Amino acid sequence: METTFSTALKNRRVIVLGGSSGIGLATAHAAAEAGAEVVIASSNAMRIEQALKTLPGGCSGEAVNLNDETAIQQFFGHAGSFDHLVYTAGENLTLNHLSGTNLSEAQHFFSIRYWGALAAVKYASPNINAGGSISLTSGTASIRPGAGWALASSICGAVEGLIKAMAVELAPIRVNCVVPGVIRTNLWDAMRQTDRDAMYEYLGNQLLLKRVGEAQDVARGFLYLMEQSFGTGQSLLIDGGTVLV
Repeated sequence: METTFSTALKNRRVIVLGGSSGIGLATAHAAAEAGAEVVIASSNAMRIEQALKTLPGGCSGEAVNLNDETAIQQFFGHAGSFDHLVYTAGENLTLNHLSGTNLSEAQHFFSIRYWGALAAVKYASPNINAGGSISLTSGTASIRPGAGWALASSICGAVEGLIKAMAVELAPIRVNCVVPGVIRTNLWDAMRQTDRDAMYEYLGNQLLLKRVGEAQDVARGFLYLMEQSFGTGQSLLIDGGTVLV
Protein backbone atom coordinates (compact mmCIF):
# COMPACT_ATOMS: atom_id res chain seq x y z
CA MET A 1 0.00 0.00 0.00
CA GLU A 2 1.38 3.42 -0.94
CA THR A 3 2.29 5.90 1.76
CA THR A 4 -0.18 8.76 1.94
CA PHE A 5 0.84 12.39 2.37
CA SER A 6 -0.55 12.42 5.91
CA THR A 7 1.93 9.77 7.05
CA ALA A 8 4.80 10.23 4.58
CA LEU A 9 6.94 12.11 7.11
CA LYS A 10 6.02 10.14 10.20
CA ASN A 11 9.22 9.02 11.95
CA ARG A 12 11.34 10.49 9.17
CA ARG A 13 14.33 12.69 10.00
CA VAL A 14 14.37 16.18 8.47
CA ILE A 15 17.22 18.71 8.62
CA VAL A 16 16.35 22.35 7.99
CA LEU A 17 19.29 24.68 7.41
CA GLY A 18 18.07 28.19 8.10
CA GLY A 19 15.45 26.68 10.37
CA SER A 20 15.62 29.15 13.25
CA SER A 21 13.36 31.83 11.74
CA GLY A 22 11.08 32.77 8.86
CA ILE A 23 10.33 30.19 6.18
CA GLY A 24 12.76 27.67 7.67
CA LEU A 25 11.14 27.74 11.09
CA ALA A 26 7.68 27.50 9.55
CA THR A 27 8.87 24.46 7.58
CA ALA A 28 10.33 22.90 10.73
CA HIS A 29 6.95 23.33 12.46
CA ALA A 30 5.09 21.83 9.50
CA ALA A 31 7.40 18.81 9.30
CA ALA A 32 7.24 18.22 13.06
CA GLU A 33 3.45 18.41 12.99
CA ALA A 34 3.53 15.79 10.21
CA GLY A 35 5.40 13.44 12.54
CA ALA A 36 9.01 14.05 11.53
CA GLU A 37 12.01 14.30 13.82
CA VAL A 38 13.36 17.74 12.95
CA VAL A 39 16.86 19.15 13.31
CA ILE A 40 17.28 22.88 12.72
CA ALA A 41 20.55 24.68 12.10
CA SER A 42 21.55 28.27 11.45
CA SER A 43 24.44 30.59 12.19
CA ASN A 44 22.71 32.24 15.16
CA ALA A 45 22.84 30.20 18.38
CA MET A 46 20.40 32.49 20.20
CA ARG A 47 17.79 32.10 17.45
CA ILE A 48 18.25 28.33 17.55
CA GLU A 49 17.55 28.34 21.29
CA GLN A 50 14.49 30.54 20.87
CA ALA A 51 13.16 28.49 17.96
CA LEU A 52 13.47 25.20 19.86
CA LYS A 53 11.22 26.61 22.59
CA THR A 54 8.43 26.88 20.00
CA LEU A 55 8.94 23.46 18.41
CA PRO A 56 7.56 20.15 19.71
CA GLY A 57 9.63 17.92 21.94
CA GLY A 58 12.02 15.67 20.07
CA CYS A 59 13.27 18.46 17.83
CA SER A 60 16.88 19.57 18.16
CA GLY A 61 19.13 22.30 16.85
CA GLU A 62 22.71 23.38 16.36
CA ALA A 63 24.52 26.59 15.48
CA VAL A 64 26.40 26.14 12.20
CA ASN A 65 28.22 28.86 10.27
CA LEU A 66 26.62 28.45 6.86
CA ASN A 67 29.21 30.82 5.37
CA ASP A 68 31.90 28.25 6.15
CA GLU A 69 32.32 25.08 4.08
CA THR A 70 34.33 23.38 6.82
CA ALA A 71 31.62 24.05 9.39
CA ILE A 72 28.99 22.57 7.05
CA GLN A 73 31.19 19.54 6.40
CA GLN A 74 31.71 18.99 10.13
CA PHE A 75 27.99 19.31 10.84
CA PHE A 76 27.04 16.61 8.35
CA GLY A 77 30.02 14.54 9.50
CA HIS A 78 28.27 13.97 12.83
CA ALA A 79 24.62 14.51 11.86
CA GLY A 80 24.10 10.86 10.95
CA SER A 81 21.65 9.53 8.38
CA PHE A 82 18.41 11.36 7.62
CA ASP A 83 15.64 11.52 5.04
CA HIS A 84 15.16 15.10 3.87
CA LEU A 85 17.27 18.25 3.66
CA VAL A 86 15.63 21.67 3.38
CA TYR A 87 17.82 24.72 2.79
CA THR A 88 16.21 28.11 3.44
CA ALA A 89 19.16 30.07 4.80
CA GLY A 90 19.73 33.64 3.62
CA GLU A 91 20.86 37.03 4.84
CA ASN A 92 18.73 40.17 4.95
CA LEU A 93 17.61 41.25 1.51
CA THR A 94 18.74 44.55 -0.01
CA LEU A 95 18.10 45.97 -3.47
CA ASN A 96 20.54 48.08 -5.48
CA HIS A 97 20.72 49.30 -9.03
CA LEU A 98 23.80 48.10 -10.87
CA SER A 99 25.35 51.56 -10.87
CA GLY A 100 25.33 51.55 -7.06
CA THR A 101 26.46 47.95 -6.59
CA ASN A 102 29.79 47.29 -4.90
CA LEU A 103 31.03 44.11 -6.59
CA SER A 104 33.11 42.96 -3.61
CA GLU A 105 30.07 43.23 -1.36
CA ALA A 106 27.89 41.66 -4.04
CA GLN A 107 29.98 38.49 -4.01
CA HIS A 108 29.11 38.03 -0.33
CA PHE A 109 25.42 37.64 -1.19
CA PHE A 110 26.23 34.38 -2.96
CA SER A 111 27.97 33.01 0.14
CA ILE A 112 24.97 31.72 2.08
CA ARG A 113 22.28 31.58 -0.60
CA TYR A 114 24.31 29.72 -3.24
CA TRP A 115 27.68 28.48 -1.98
CA GLY A 116 26.23 27.48 1.39
CA ALA A 117 23.48 25.56 -0.40
CA LEU A 118 26.01 23.88 -2.69
CA ALA A 119 28.18 22.85 0.26
CA ALA A 120 25.13 21.52 2.10
CA VAL A 121 24.14 19.39 -0.89
CA LYS A 122 27.71 18.11 -1.26
CA TYR A 123 28.15 17.01 2.34
CA ALA A 124 24.55 16.02 3.10
CA SER A 125 23.85 13.80 0.09
CA PRO A 126 25.92 10.77 1.23
CA ASN A 127 23.82 10.65 4.44
CA ILE A 128 20.36 10.76 2.83
CA ASN A 129 18.31 7.58 3.16
CA ALA A 130 16.65 5.84 0.23
CA GLY A 131 13.56 7.72 -0.88
CA GLY A 132 14.92 10.97 0.50
CA SER A 133 15.09 14.46 -0.94
CA ILE A 134 16.83 17.81 -1.03
CA SER A 135 14.84 21.05 -1.32
CA LEU A 136 16.53 24.41 -1.90
CA THR A 137 15.15 27.96 -2.09
CA SER A 138 15.02 30.23 -5.13
CA GLY A 139 12.72 33.19 -5.78
CA THR A 140 10.61 34.85 -8.46
CA ALA A 141 13.43 37.28 -9.21
CA SER A 142 14.80 34.55 -11.46
CA ILE A 143 11.68 34.75 -13.62
CA ARG A 144 10.51 38.32 -13.34
CA PRO A 145 13.14 40.65 -11.90
CA GLY A 146 12.63 44.33 -11.38
CA ALA A 147 15.15 47.16 -11.50
CA GLY A 148 17.61 46.69 -8.66
CA TRP A 149 17.19 42.92 -8.55
CA ALA A 150 20.34 41.92 -10.47
CA LEU A 151 21.95 40.03 -7.60
CA ALA A 152 18.75 38.36 -6.42
CA SER A 153 17.91 37.29 -9.96
CA SER A 154 21.41 35.91 -10.52
CA ILE A 155 21.40 33.90 -7.29
CA CYS A 156 17.92 32.50 -7.90
CA GLY A 157 18.82 31.50 -11.43
CA ALA A 158 21.96 29.77 -10.17
CA VAL A 159 19.98 27.79 -7.58
CA GLU A 160 17.44 26.64 -10.17
CA GLY A 161 20.23 25.50 -12.46
CA LEU A 162 21.85 23.68 -9.55
CA ILE A 163 18.77 21.66 -8.63
CA LYS A 164 18.42 20.39 -12.20
CA ALA A 165 22.07 19.34 -12.34
CA MET A 166 21.90 17.71 -8.92
CA ALA A 167 18.66 15.89 -9.75
CA VAL A 168 20.61 14.15 -12.51
CA GLU A 169 23.85 13.63 -10.62
CA LEU A 170 22.40 12.51 -7.28
CA ALA A 171 19.50 10.40 -8.58
CA PRO A 172 17.51 8.69 -7.16
CA ILE A 173 17.66 11.37 -4.45
CA ARG A 174 15.00 13.93 -5.42
CA VAL A 175 16.33 17.48 -5.72
CA ASN A 176 13.88 20.38 -6.09
CA CYS A 177 13.40 23.96 -5.00
CA VAL A 178 10.62 26.25 -3.88
CA VAL A 179 10.30 29.60 -5.69
CA PRO A 180 8.61 32.06 -3.32
CA GLY A 181 7.34 35.47 -4.22
CA VAL A 182 7.60 38.30 -1.68
CA ILE A 183 7.07 36.71 1.74
CA ARG A 184 6.58 38.56 5.02
CA THR A 185 9.65 37.39 6.98
CA ASN A 186 12.57 38.82 8.93
CA LEU A 187 14.75 38.73 5.80
CA TRP A 188 13.36 42.16 4.94
CA ASP A 189 14.36 43.62 8.32
CA ALA A 190 17.24 45.60 6.78
CA MET A 191 14.57 47.96 5.45
CA ARG A 192 12.95 50.61 7.63
CA GLN A 193 9.64 49.35 8.95
CA THR A 194 7.66 52.08 7.20
CA ASP A 195 9.33 51.23 3.88
CA ARG A 196 8.81 47.53 4.45
CA ASP A 197 5.14 47.93 5.28
CA ALA A 198 4.64 50.16 2.26
CA MET A 199 6.31 47.56 0.06
CA TYR A 200 4.10 44.78 1.42
CA GLU A 201 0.98 46.85 0.83
CA TYR A 202 1.98 47.97 -2.65
CA LEU A 203 3.07 44.56 -3.87
CA GLY A 204 0.14 42.82 -2.21
CA ASN A 205 -2.29 45.06 -4.05
CA GLN A 206 -0.66 44.17 -7.36
CA LEU A 207 -0.95 40.42 -6.87
CA LEU A 208 -3.81 38.23 -8.03
CA LEU A 209 -4.41 37.06 -4.46
CA LYS A 210 -4.20 40.63 -3.08
CA ARG A 211 -1.62 39.90 -0.40
CA VAL A 212 2.03 39.08 0.01
CA GLY A 213 2.87 35.59 1.19
CA GLU A 214 3.38 34.30 4.71
CA ALA A 215 6.07 31.88 5.82
CA GLN A 216 3.46 29.15 6.31
CA ASP A 217 2.46 29.39 2.63
CA VAL A 218 5.98 28.45 1.58
CA ALA A 219 6.37 25.83 4.31
CA ARG A 220 3.47 23.91 2.74
CA GLY A 221 5.43 23.82 -0.50
CA PHE A 222 8.48 22.35 1.18
CA LEU A 223 6.26 19.81 2.92
CA TYR A 224 4.83 18.77 -0.45
CA LEU A 225 8.29 18.36 -1.98
CA MET A 226 9.31 16.07 0.87
CA GLU A 227 6.09 14.04 0.83
CA GLN A 228 5.72 13.50 -2.93
CA SER A 229 7.84 10.76 -4.48
CA PHE A 230 7.97 11.29 -8.25
CA GLY A 231 9.05 14.86 -8.94
CA THR A 232 12.70 15.90 -9.23
CA GLY A 233 14.58 18.79 -10.79
CA GLN A 234 11.48 20.95 -10.38
CA SER A 235 10.94 24.55 -9.26
CA LEU A 236 7.69 24.97 -7.33
CA LEU A 237 6.23 28.48 -7.63
CA ILE A 238 4.47 29.84 -4.55
CA ASP A 239 4.06 33.48 -5.45
CA GLY A 240 0.45 34.66 -5.24
CA GLY A 241 0.46 35.14 -9.00
CA THR A 242 3.57 37.36 -9.11
CA VAL A 243 4.83 36.14 -12.47
CA LEU A 244 1.39 36.55 -14.09
CA VAL A 245 0.92 40.27 -13.42
